[in-house]
Formats: sequence, structure tokens, C-alpha cells
Amino acid sequence: MNKIEHIGIAVKNLKESNELFAKLFGKPHYKTEEVASEGVNTSFFQVGENKIELLEASQPNSPIAKFLEKKGEGIHHIAFDVTDIEAEIARLKNEGFIVLNEVPKKGADNKLVAFLHPKSSNGVLIELCQEIKK
Repeated sequence: MNKIEHIGIAVKNLKESNELFAKLFGKPHYKTEEVASEGVNTSFFQVGENKIELLEASQPNSPIAKFLEKKGEGIHHIAFDVTDIEAEIARLKNEGFIVLNEVPKKGADNKLVAFLHPKSSNGVLIELCQEIKK
């Protein structure tokens, strides 16, 4: 793993949260994006070398909707930048982690993504991210 790519925060209202975090960081978000396959609307803030991703459910049965119902707003996941996501998935699976996506899928912000189940990482949902090369 190269670095923390972003921290994902589940929010109930993306518009209100964008305003709140813009005040906090002193600048607006740089991008919004819908990931229909995951039932989520996202917004990204650049904070120094790191990013914050706000996640709002766009479907009532999406993973974010379920998270918000169970835990409320707050940190949802930590994402790490990787060079070779397929090799990293294989390595982590071999190390005993529960991999939720054995085949990477397209995520937000031009990334291939895969997740590790929180049961295998001390209750923290881990996302692996690799930039999609154009």
C-alpha cells in the first residue's frame, strides 16, 4: 500500500454536508459523482495530500443507507492507494483477510476498487484503490 488515498464519511444530506465541510476546510469540494452500481452520490474534498469523500445514499437499500440506519453519520471507510490491486487482493486474501471483492470494480474518482470486510480488520472497512489508466 502506497498511502491513504481518502477517508470516506457517510452523510445523510450531501448538499448540507458539502456546505459544512467547505466551511471546515476553507474551500469547496472539487467533484461530485454518482456511483449508481453502489447506490451512492459522492463528493470529494482535497485536503493537503489527502482526500475526504462524502457518501450519501441514492437508493434506500444501498450499503450507505444501511450503514446510516445502523450507525448514523460518520467515518465509513479508509481507502489506500495501491499500485496493483489484483496482486494486493491476492496478497491480503493469502494473509487471511476477508475480501469482499475478489475482482476489482469501477468506483468513484476514476478508480478500480475492492473492499476488505471490517470483521477481518478490527472493525474498519478498508478500500483498496488503483487509478484507472487511460
